[in-house]
Amino acid sequence: MVVKIAVAGKGGTGKTTFAALVVKQLKDADKTPILAIDADANANLDEALGVEIKDTLSEIMTGIKDNLAPLPAGMTKDQYLLYRIHQSLGEGDDVDLLVMGGPEGEGCYCFVNNLLKGYMEDLIRDYSYVVMDNEAGMEHLSRKTTSNINYLFVISDSSARGIRSAGRVKDLVDSLKLEIKKIYLVVTKVREGSIEKLKAEIDKTGLELIGTIPYDDTVALYDLESKPLVDMPSDSPVVASTREILKKAGIL
Repeated sequence: MVVKIAVAGKGGTGKTTFAALVVKQLKDADKTPILAIDADANANLDEALGVEIKDTLSEIMTGIKDNLAPLPAGMTKDQYLLYRIHQSLGEGDDVDLLVMGGPEGEGCYCFVNNLLKGYMEDLIRDYSYVVMDNEAGMEHLSRKTTSNINYLFVISDSSARGIRSAGRVKDLVDSLKLEIKKIYLVVTKVREGSIEKLKAEIDKTGLELIGTIPYDDTVALYDLESKPLVDMPSDSPVVASTREILKKAGIL
């Protein structure tokens, strides 16, 4: 049975870094094949994973909705959509990447969204693990294009504002009545003594703090040099901390 892992949080908290390092840990533990889904409008999971993509789902859906190109002979619109989605997958070593893309613009997407829901469930069955990088609003989760999430990690940096934002994600999950089995808080960019100062704010969120990730200059260096984060050394503090979090959650 496929295990679905989702990551959410506001921009700048290290959310995509955590998602990429989850993929790295799954690969290192031979828990493959993996489907990574970038559902953040500001998509950059491809760079963190070192996987090249061709098209985003929003581009494909817009093109089909607006009839920007004639359908191939003998193909219905739904067949063509499924064909294009399959083509859009970025392929890596034991990891495929699907990028949702930015806002879809005006008009009704009911037809393609309904097709997408069905296709996603079929696609996901081919993988052992799915890792989904969401923005704080979790648009694609709220549309239930993916459902029955096993683990949701809400990411915050080590600031009171970040913790409060994580609490709002928890409130959104509750209000949408999303099917999520386990939800955890992860605090990133932690320096000595900062967690103790944030304890009161963390308690207010109602989230279980499953672990912290220390500030690590190596992440900034890899970003500066455009190196995939999945290539970071196993003894890096952020990599080791991610591994411990996944072990505590029962994923590794």
